[in-house]
Amino acid sequence: MNRKTLFLSSLLIGAALVVPIAITANAAPQRISVTVYDRSHKDYHNWDAREEHSYQAFRVEHPKYNVTYGKAKRSQQSEYWNWRHAHPDHD
Repeated sequence: MNRKTLFLSSLLIGAALVVPIAITANAAPQRISVTVYDRSHKDYHNWDAREEHSYQAFRVEHPKYNVTYGKAKRSQQSEYWNWRHAHPDHD
């Protein structure tokens, strides 16, 4: 093999390895979906930006809950879901 052929074959192999990575990097970012189970009401809720906004409103009304939902005690989470069912979204 001469040097030109070796160089071109190396270039093609390198491009074949890089193209899938470039396509994946340009793909739309995937949202992480978190589903939370409400034990009291026996239903599931998607924890998204809307739910985070509602939880912040709950924390304003209940200043003793100064932690994020994930770090709150189960009783505090249950109280949030009771509040949340009494304050549904109005689309």
